[in-house]
Amino acid sequence: MRRHAVDRKNSNRLQKEDITVVDTKIAKQSILGTSLGNAMEWFDFGIYSYLAVTIGKVFFPEVDSSAQVIYAFATFAVAFIARPIGGVVFGIMGDRLGRKKVLAITLIMMAIATLSLGLIPGYKSIGIVAPILLLVARLVQGFSTGGEYAGAMTFIAESTPDKKRSFMSSVLEVGTLAGYIAGSGLVTLLTFILGSEAMLEWGWRIPFFIAAPLGLIGLYFRSHLEETPAFQAMEEEQEEKKKDSSLKEIFLNHWRSLLICVGIVLFYNTIVYMVLTYMPTYLSEQIGYGETKGLLLILIVMVIMIPFVLGMGYLGDRIGRNKVLIGALVLTILLSIPAFMLAGNENGNNAFFGVLILGCLLTAFQGTLPATLPSLFFTNVRYGSLAITYNVSTSIFGGTTPLIVAWLVKETNNKLLPAYYLMAVCTIGIVVVAFFVKETAGRSLRGSLPAVEDPGEIKEILQDPDEALWWEEEVPASEGKPVGESKQA
Repeated sequence: MRRHAVDRKNSNRLQKEDITVVDTKIAKQSILGTSLGNAMEWFDFGIYSYLAVTIGKVFFPEVDSSAQVIYAFATFAVAFIARPIGGVVFGIMGDRLGRKKVLAITLIMMAIATLSLGLIPGYKSIGIVAPILLLVARLVQGFSTGGEYAGAMTFIAESTPDKKRSFMSSVLEVGTLAGYIAGSGLVTLLTFILGSEAMLEWGWRIPFFIAAPLGLIGLYFRSHLEETPAFQAMEEEQEEKKKDSSLKEIFLNHWRSLLICVGIVLFYNTIVYMVLTYMPTYLSEQIGYGETKGLLLILIVMVIMIPFVLGMGYLGDRIGRNKVLIGALVLTILLSIPAFMLAGNENGNNAFFGVLILGCLLTAFQGTLPATLPSLFFTNVRYGSLAITYNVSTSIFGGTTPLIVAWLVKETNNKLLPAYYLMAVCTIGIVVVAFFVKETAGRSLRGSLPAVEDPGEIKEILQDPDEALWWEEEVPASEGKPVGESKQA
């Protein structure tokens, strides 16, 4: 990428040299390396979700089957306590030291924690120590994950041209699905080959052992990435008077964006964890599907989702991300009940189409939000702000979704409660997106100068510099008048 750190103190006009021309080859390498790490994270999520019933039996054998599942998901949810802590630590580090270094650290931690899960003895061997060790491993995973996804979104958003940010950022969610498919597919294959008894005895450990070499592969790719142009430009222009990200600055000057981000992540991750984490257990425990059949159904749906994610990212660049989001939120409200009625049908075809409806609706969010969320914050606080808000909201609303929904269904015996839950959070989502999220498709990131793929676009940008630097009026008054890339809040 060609980047410029230009001092515009003596010029009121945007100059040609101010504009970053993105090297597409390097951008694609950045997307690949970052997405592999995200795939690693969701490889673990896929394993844990698809092994929830088995993990419940291994670590909580003294309670009934329904409670075992709830306890397994409780362990899954408790680990989310560590995510905001990891978000604070790694987010501030990422804004001070750079995105690349922190993303390498988080990947190493995730690989080690996931590997350790496969080494923990069961309850029958060491008693209560077993679930305690399970919890510790999950807490380490949660801590590292706190800096992973926010950093990945930040890295890709800062490495891509403005007009293709949604499409190229959507590849991050392709990594999510690919990792989840690999994890869940591996569990499905092992369950089919080994059978339920062998899986319960020792087979459940195998997927966790495979995580270590995958982590090393991801680390290799990440170690060869370049730092993002936006971060490098910020460092160069603020070399003499660098203003580090801090919690005080984030909460004092960016509280409005923080609240908006929490609201977006609320509905986003509720839907993500409902479809990708809870549905396999819903089909198994509530509908009575055999474990292999339910797992295979979800797996097929996820494969189908991949091109839809890319398509939604492309559409977001073309017509605007907000339009895609609001349309998907409205459709989710209208189709949640029909989708769960189909999913709850004993007819396999109906169940497949019910889950497919939910999966396709999810792709609209996966294709647009990885570009929308980083655009809420300025460069010098982007990683930290995004990591804190994303993980707080995910921990409270997303990670607890399987636990809350499983408990509500058990208490009420109403199999449509997950649909009502989705409808409620999507109603909140419509209010947040429609009234508080500014459309940024095709525009530069807050605090960054324009980034283009084709040098021919520069002339068009120079003709309307006010539109190119649309975010100038949002800089907090306490920061003074911004200059070039140093227009950081």
